Amino acid sequence: MPPGSAAPRIHVAIVEDDLGFRSALARALLAAPDMKLAGTAGTKAEGLALLLGPPVDVLLVDLGLPDGSGIEVIRAAARQWPSCSIMVSTNFGDETHVMRSIEAGAAGYLLKDSSQARIVDEIRSLASGGSPISPIIARQVLARFRQDTVSSGAAGTEAAAGEPQLLSAREKEVLDFITKGFTAVEIAKLMGLSHFTVRTFVRRIYSKLKVTSKAEAIYEARNQGLLAG
Repeated sequence: MPPGSAAPRIHVAIVEDDLGFRSALARALLAAPDMKLAGTAGTKAEGLALLLGPPVDVLLVDLGLPDGSGIEVIRAAARQWPSCSIMVSTNFGDETHVMRSIEAGAAGYLLKDSSQARIVDEIRSLASGGSPISPIIARQVLARFRQDTVSSGAAGTEAAAGEPQLLSAREKEVLDFITKGFTAVEIAKLMGLSHFTVRTFVRRIYSKLKVTSKAEAIYEARNQGLLAG
């Protein structure tokens, strides 16, 4: 990197009603040289108000807010800040909250037993295209996935063949660049987007194809006829 230049900092906003936890997390973010705390909120209403401002790269949301569910904030953020990566940080680890959060648009899910240092590390992972998730939550998601796969059976496979296109035109464009070996930074330059936006597209592609790596994404996309060859 040329002298005097610096990598763009990760802009983070927090929606958390526990003042002690929010303050500790804010201090950890302020101490991280590659991050910028862009805003905080303690209620659902304040969280929704945050969304009226400039979008951030990562939004951390607690689910148990005093005036409503954080899932409503997640859903609104996914709609108003489409390039933002959303991560849940909560005490709720039951399947209902987990699945509703993911369906609303969350790309990561951590329980509050994680240390502030680990959460900061996971924010970096999320901003780089990962989907950090607490181990106990990961087991629930995998168990749910296996259950859905078994219950769908052959009938589900046949029905899937008649479904509309899985990926949007923009996602197919990103996938095509991935297939050709371009990095997220290179794709961002080619498409005139930020690399955070490209990584959001990559996460969505992985989620829709139900894969966790570039190789799996390419293989699955070809299997479904989304790529030539």
